[in-house]
Amino acid sequence: MTINQKNIIDNAKRVLKIEADEIYNTLNNINDNFAIAVKLITQCKGRIVVSGMGKSGHIGRKISSTMSSTGTPAFFMHPGEASHGDLGMIMKEDVVIFFSNSGKSEELISIIPNIKRIGAKIISVTNDINSDLALQSDININIVVEKEACPLGLAPTASSTVALALGDALAICVLEEKGFSVQDFKNSHPGGNLGKNNLIRIRDIMLKNADVPKINHKSSLGDAIIEISDKKVGFTAIVDEKNTIVGIFTDGDLRRALLKQKDINSPISECMSKKPITLNENQLAIEAVNIMEKSKISGFIVRNDKNNPTGIVNLHVLLKQKII
Repeated sequence: MTINQKNIIDNAKRVLKIEADEIYNTLNNINDNFAIAVKLITQCKGRIVVSGMGKSGHIGRKISSTMSSTGTPAFFMHPGEASHGDLGMIMKEDVVIFFSNSGKSEELISIIPNIKRIGAKIISVTNDINSDLALQSDININIVVEKEACPLGLAPTASSTVALALGDALAICVLEEKGFSVQDFKNSHPGGNLGKNNLIRIRDIMLKNADVPKINHKSSLGDAIIEISDKKVGFTAIVDEKNTIVGIFTDGDLRRALLKQKDINSPISECMSKKPITLNENQLAIEAVNIMEKSKISGFIVRNDKNNPTGIVNLHVLLKQKII
């Protein structure tokens, strides 16, 4: 490593440490104002209007997007455009969130009287509780950044990072207060892999028909071994005369049977696991991943509402379909 490379790495670590320290210090400044802001956003009957200039504007755009995708209708309003007609988008039921490190942005301060006349509530996120923006807001959240990562102390760096983190904290706290669920999130992300793969149901990806291993509960251990070897999935469903699942026999059950001195003629009913974890064919495929991780198993029998085996899902299927 050259001296120059070491300096670059040291500088990168310095920047990250400063920003991490400032976020950590912000923990001490989370107070009642933050909780009141969360309640105000949660109870908002209109939309959340986010605004900011420069770097704060970029932060505001990201936070409005995060809120919209987590169950809180929000949009970004550029303060420069607000005084040229965009204020018409704001209604009395809305809540306006201003991001400004200094709290002295003239573009924001100049439109506050108009917003107050409309009747919308104002939340500001600033680094100065005595700034005009903070004092004219209904609620102010103070970010208290003492040191920027920029060695010149000019470029917003740590302050932008803290503002972004606080905005995320607002969005997630509101999400929790509203009881926004995983399914709600999937419904708002139907496009791309995030939505597409997570909305796939088990019936759409499972192996079925001739690929489904199953034997009658009156069969022998030898029959189960043949079925497992033939279907090559490491287990077989055990069904009764009505094709209802009564058990499962896995490679692990085979090892346990041999340790108990069972032979190939032993009834499979004496060797099978009687309470298998199964999946309903109508469940989301992503649920199979969650159950798989929790239960430490790599394959499932898939059933219909009548408890008849209709397919199987294993790790290979989930990987092939890019569910995981």
